[in-house]
Amino acid sequence: MTRRYGALAALMAASMAVAMPVAAQDNAITIVLPEQPDNLEPCQSLYSNIGRVLSQNVTETLTYLKVEDGTVEPQLATSWERLDDTTWRFELRDGVKFHDGADFNAEAVAFSIDRQMSGDITCDNNTKLGGLTLETEIVDENTIDLITGEPVPILPTLLNLVMMVSPNTPADQATNEPVGTGPYTLETHTPEEIVLTRFDGYWGDAPAVSEARYVWRSESALRAAMVETGEADLTPDIAIQDATNPETDFPYLNSETTRMRINTQEPPLDDVRVRKALNLSIDWEGLGLLFGPDVIRAAQLVVPGINGHNPDIEPWAYDPEEAARLLEEARADGAPLDTEITIIARNGIYPNGNEAMEAMAAMWEAAGFNMNLSILDVAAWVEYLNKPFPEDRGAMLLQEQHNNISGDAYSTAFLMYHSDGQTSTISNPELDSLLDEAAAATDEERTQLLQQVFAKVHDNIVPDMPMFHMFGYARVGERLDWEPSIATNSEIRLSTIEFAQ
Repeated sequence: MTRRYGALAALMAASMAVAMPVAAQDNAITIVLPEQPDNLEPCQSLYSNIGRVLSQNVTETLTYLKVEDGTVEPQLATSWERLDDTTWRFELRDGVKFHDGADFNAEAVAFSIDRQMSGDITCDNNTKLGGLTLETEIVDENTIDLITGEPVPILPTLLNLVMMVSPNTPADQATNEPVGTGPYTLETHTPEEIVLTRFDGYWGDAPAVSEARYVWRSESALRAAMVETGEADLTPDIAIQDATNPETDFPYLNSETTRMRINTQEPPLDDVRVRKALNLSIDWEGLGLLFGPDVIRAAQLVVPGINGHNPDIEPWAYDPEEAARLLEEARADGAPLDTEITIIARNGIYPNGNEAMEAMAAMWEAAGFNMNLSILDVAAWVEYLNKPFPEDRGAMLLQEQHNNISGDAYSTAFLMYHSDGQTSTISNPELDSLLDEAAAATDEERTQLLQQVFAKVHDNIVPDMPMFHMFGYARVGERLDWEPSIATNSEIRLSTIEFAQ
């Protein structure tokens, strides 16, 4: 991997970091995250602050998606076959134990799926399953049939989002004590740290890392300084201005696409001309300087290479004259353009994210919009993310980032744009019909239908402002032999970390 680094910047928080041994054991490491996980429920592992701790470390899945090339590999399932349009048979790995000693078998798989799909607990992982419904039929101890309500040709891929948990886990309430089959067990979790320790009964190869301690610091410069001084071994996310050392700082396409979601149901945002003007009022080239030279301007919510990405869509340009024309036209037709529009931002959502929102708010104010920026912590921000939305949200823009590492755009398109999508702010029957067709389609037909969806969203509906396909910057201590990948924003698989010779 080529290493790149940004402009030199002082490590403003270096004086705050006190150098200390990384850990008492040579094979123990410390990872410093941008924010504290707000829970440890495996059903919430799609959120980076949770997934980077739990996914493939504590809890595992039937299948594992190699996001680098989109292939699906066996994990807790050793093989699978499609019996008919809606039935898949999975053969399970024999002899696997959960950390609490319970057997991993077909009954445990049925329990995990039923728990995630029941609706008894909040399970945001389901928002990326595109409306998937699953029933289970146990064939024998190591064989299970999964039955979908509609044909789902990419079911093995989607199972990358269904975490296997011990049958001793509460079925009707969230847990902060996850028990899985992974190579690490949860040792401790406090408001200050989380510690995972190597599980000696793991079914696979023993990883090199014996213990991982997770801490969190919101300031990018402080995280970078902690790795530089040896207080930590790894931080997956620093700002471009802190990525100053080509020997330790790695850029990576992090699978995230940033956007501003528009509440299209509230005036003046219910006018498509106003939504187009919001896109045209941003100096996108100038804004991109906050995120570094590797960032890619986005025209849609999936990166190139994902099935359904439409290469013919051009990103919105910076065109203040056209924005002014559209707003004048909308005002003449009665659009209440003096209405205050609230920007709901999430503190620390990505490096320089707060600065980006401040810059965008200023650009919109200059274009004639009446903006109010509100930067919230994650617990308050998430109230605006999923349905049911707050009834009093009014004219609002929501700062988001979304990763699609499934290899297929359907889950993204359903989540964002279908009437039943968990984060959708639109209801368009024609678009729903295209998505419903795509769900059951395969091969080139599926690709073309998804491309039509993104074209219609961009050209005619304009429910959001796609911003950038993001690059992350990770700082890795010299004692580790590890580099980030496109998966790093969703997981840090401890079993892939080795120690430098």
